[in-house]
Amino acid sequence: MADVLAVLDEAGVKNPHVREYVAYWAELTGAARVEVVSAADDARLLQEAVAAGELLPAGDNLYYSRSYQKDTARSEERTIVASNKESDKGAYNNWRPASEMKPKLESLMRGASVGKTMYVVPYLMAPPGSPLEAYAAGVELTDSRTVVLHMIRMARVGKDFIENLADPNSFVRAVHVTGDLENLGHGTPDDKRYFVTIGDERTILHFGSSYGGNALLGKIAHGLRQAAYDGWASGKFLAEQFMLLGITDKETGKKYHICGGFPSASGKTNLAMTLAPDALGDRYHVEFYGDDIAWLWVDPTDGKLYGMNPEFGVFGVAKDTNEVTNPTALDAIAPGTGAIFTNIAYNEKTHEVWFEGRTKNPPEDLDGWLDWKGERIADREPGDDSPWAHPNSRFTTTLANVPNVAPDFEDPKGVPIDAIIFGGRTRDREPLVRAIKDLAEGVYDGLTLGAEATFAADGLDGQLRYDPMSMRPFMSYPEGDYAAHWLKIVGAATEQPIFAHVNWFQRGDDGRFLWPGYRENLRPLLWLMQLKNGEVTGVETPVGIIPTVEELNLEGLEVDADDLNTILTIDVERWKQEIGFREKHLAGFPNLPEEIWAAHRRVADALNAE
Repeated sequence: MADVLAVLDEAGVKNPHVREYVAYWAELTGAARVEVVSAADDARLLQEAVAAGELLPAGDNLYYSRSYQKDTARSEERTIVASNKESDKGAYNNWRPASEMKPKLESLMRGASVGKTMYVVPYLMAPPGSPLEAYAAGVELTDSRTVVLHMIRMARVGKDFIENLADPNSFVRAVHVTGDLENLGHGTPDDKRYFVTIGDERTILHFGSSYGGNALLGKIAHGLRQAAYDGWASGKFLAEQFMLLGITDKETGKKYHICGGFPSASGKTNLAMTLAPDALGDRYHVEFYGDDIAWLWVDPTDGKLYGMNPEFGVFGVAKDTNEVTNPTALDAIAPGTGAIFTNIAYNEKTHEVWFEGRTKNPPEDLDGWLDWKGERIADREPGDDSPWAHPNSRFTTTLANVPNVAPDFEDPKGVPIDAIIFGGRTRDREPLVRAIKDLAEGVYDGLTLGAEATFAADGLDGQLRYDPMSMRPFMSYPEGDYAAHWLKIVGAATEQPIFAHVNWFQRGDDGRFLWPGYRENLRPLLWLMQLKNGEVTGVETPVGIIPTVEELNLEGLEVDADDLNTILTIDVERWKQEIGFREKHLAGFPNLPEEIWAAHRRVADALNAE
């Protein structure tokens, strides 16, 4: 204990609660050394990681890491929300009692860091001075240097964030212990991995992974699960897996902010980082705020709903990122940015990297190329076309590296929210955009958000896998309470945001996409803002307001007239089928507010009247 306290003294860590917390876990895990880090240590830590072989050089100030082959993604089935109240149990949060999980995790972590350095990472998941700063401070303890380097890119890191707290004991305690990755029983009945958030104790205990979502505890565990619980417990805010962008009309000077949730593979990051189409670029400028998390609250001084991205960086999926889908992401991971790539293909001779979708075809010269497992691609058997990069391969970079990042992305006041959108990949039923002006119906639509399941995977061709508000893997309290909290927070705003559902993925009978997508997706968002302003009226349908062809700005874009008609039409019979699925889905949520059931009945009655 004396050595640990001496290290904390030297680092200037005076907060007595932090000192007690660090000393306890250093002793329990058996760590050989303790080191307090800040963002200023980044260059030194990078150099040490390269020297130790934990990172490989991937160009000018670019780095590559390869994880254990079974440790490449979040593990929903091993992720648990614990608390001291069984009433916190929901449909999706894998609730367990804190009295069970704390001893289990302490037992697994005891002595698991012998011989290793315990890095103390004080961080803040909000701009300093934010009205939600009290919920943003944390201290992650980790035995992984690469985790520290990712955290420096994903959060604001430094001891000052935990030395100046109004309540010195209010920080989130986040402990990450990697464990012996090759001997944890991945996917077996003896699986020893646990990723636990204890909501009412503001404690996060993760054991058995070094992958981002399981190890960067400021991100998902704190920024979503813990923050969502805090927002509900305090009654002050929402924490959602939402992108956030800004649109400026250079002709009128008006600026709009839109946030929204999209299940996996539904285009959230590409939309967050989008640019205006070339034909509209002279008039509209799009700014990036964040691609993954938004905290939302009502400012009591003006009654408006505000939002911010609590993160400091981007942890993006590399697959299919290219000049067409997301040119801003490529700029954000260009030479000189300090970006870290994980589990993509790597050339050990040239230090180049590649991933599926980066170019149409992989490099022809296979000399030096290793796949994400570290296996030589030139040695593959003929006909072996397995991916070079893991489908969930990632890049980590700071928000400041995104070329169109909003200049006010660090403003502690946040930005006023004009619209909340949802979007899930589906080949039919969902039009290009449908707007919803009623709060309860907007929340209802978010609770019934889903992406299409495949027949092969689920035996339900075309049925949606529901992902409420895109928060299914991150729910930390019961869905009925969640819906009520949404109605309370957003309902308190004097100026309500408009809701909408978008879908870029409708297909024709021949399988082709009917809408070009990517940068053209700005067009339905512009229509949505015009609708909110009363500049267009759209067409009322049982499930919302859709644009007419004349209202949608198609300048410089050629889309087949029949395709446009399809994506701007409601398939009533398909929706009548869908409404039955929705009712079964909602029936699984305890204590769902009557306002949500009433919204469901209104939609169902309107469809039946058609």
